Amino acid sequence: MIYIRLFLFLMFISLNTFSSANSLSANNTNQISEKLAKLESSFDGRIGVYAVNTNNGQIIAHRANERFPVQSTMKMIGVAALLKLSESDKNLLQEKTHYIKNDLSSWSPVTKHHVEDGITLKDLGEAAVTYSDNAAINIIMKKFGGPKFSTDFAHSIGNNSYNITHYDGFMNSNPKNSEDTSTPKDMAISVQKLLLGSALALAQQQQLLIWMRNTVTSYKTMRAGVPIGFAVADKTGSGDYGVRNDIGIMWSPSCKPIVLAIYTIRNKKNEKPRDDIVAGVTGIISTEFAKQDNCFKDVYTYPIQHN
Repeated sequence: MIYIRLFLFLMFISLNTFSSANSLSANNTNQISEKLAKLESSFDGRIGVYAVNTNNGQIIAHRANERFPVQSTMKMIGVAALLKLSESDKNLLQEKTHYIKNDLSSWSPVTKHHVEDGITLKDLGEAAVTYSDNAAINIIMKKFGGPKFSTDFAHSIGNNSYNITHYDGFMNSNPKNSEDTSTPKDMAISVQKLLLGSALALAQQQQLLIWMRNTVTSYKTMRAGVPIGFAVADKTGSGDYGVRNDIGIMWSPSCKPIVLAIYTIRNKKNEKPRDDIVAGVTGIISTEFAKQDNCFKDVYTYPIQHN
């Protein structure tokens, strides 16, 4: 009887704590929206955010169901589709593929060195995710059915807004065009399923995580906005209309990851991407989560300065 009473007491405390946390989160929603709206007005554009604190399930969302051009964040989905195929073909990733100089694009930092000798599918996957090599993801897609290969896989894991119709380097950034777009919510949930869930087998999941952990394109975006001591595994994207995106996870040694998808777009075609906006959003998200989660209480967070 004593143990039952103690259990009920602890349940009462837990439920009240949970209720209080939810209430606090609701009260902060307007404040977070105001901060993001202020950022939007500072660069004449839109910001889409969907973030999940997997420690307590708290969610922060802003324009989460609006469509944004995904640009190179689609490389995570395309490479994950390749890794999924490798689950049933253990030799697939070691298969060497050949291509010609015309298959290269304006950004081919890895593939430009292997026109003569070819490259394995595994190395193409790494090139696409870690170095954002456009030709690498295009060669993968061409081998397995084109952009539809990426789109079909996204739909198979529940990302029904994902709509890739062009090869990388030729993707749409026009906000009035729904081609090559998805929503921040769907992309964040895809990240969570691929890196933290069961959409990929463990070996394939770990491989994707390593490639994203090693990415070299986000030092001024998500990685510039995380608290000191946090690790990041992410994939960026950019394009016309000032598109600058970043999706992935960030975590501290003592806490479960935060899943984060940030999409930004400006109103004019020739406007430049703003790395600092993505960094600023990352800072806002991590600071808000720290306010409501004891796991982050001792993690140093800091305000991001904006131009």
